Amino acid sequence: MTLGNPQAYGDASYWDNRYRQDNGPFDWYQQYSGLAPLFHLYIPKRHRILMVGCGNAVLSEDMVNDGYQEIVNVDISSVVIEAMQKKYQDYPQLRYEKMDVRDMTAFGNSSFDSVVDKGMLDSLMCGPNAQQNVGKMLEEVRRVLKPRGVYILITYGGPHVRMPHLKAPESWTITLHVVAKPGSRRALETPSWAVTDPIPMNDDGSLGPGFHCEDPDLHYIYVCIMDPSQHTTNVY
Repeated sequence: MTLGNPQAYGDASYWDNRYRQDNGPFDWYQQYSGLAPLFHLYIPKRHRILMVGCGNAVLSEDMVNDGYQEIVNVDISSVVIEAMQKKYQDYPQLRYEKMDVRDMTAFGNSSFDSVVDKGMLDSLMCGPNAQQNVGKMLEEVRRVLKPRGVYILITYGGPHVRMPHLKAPESWTITLHVVAKPGSRRALETPSWAVTDPIPMNDDGSLGPGFHCEDPDLHYIYVCIMDPSQHTTNVY
């Protein structure tokens, strides 16, 4: 898939046009094989999962083939949702719905055990009104998650640029993991860590030994677990 103009990533018409031109499957950042150990650690296969900004990735298919039982996939593009509904019509574990992640009122409060975000937040960060749009999305993520629910964000953004969004308000605990970008220098080396190993974070966003906040060879994975004492059932 061609990358296009990042400034248009929050625009539904941009994605409709893009998926008409590039209709083959495309997984942003990581394939399931690189994420599976972490998913096994945090997401039980019985969980009801929401996949935000699903696009035409095969991640959900791979998860179902690994035993996950229910994944609801949403995307702002009607073109890709119609294509994915047709492609996976024989997969009862997969559901596809056109939806804007900034307004998911079609889902009730505490509807999901887990939310997976592989590039959705990054897409909003590239567009206009980024801070406001990311805030709306995260409010909706917190609303649809159950107490002790899990939000997993896979992103290119280090803690110095992502933690300010994730920490406000403090309604969940956050653990950082990292994984080498496919094809990068780090991916070709024997890793000194496993994707399941938490990476220490300091309050200023700096990381533990061997890592830094703007490593071009890493993807950062933030595992946010809802704090039941802070959980709210208000509709935003």
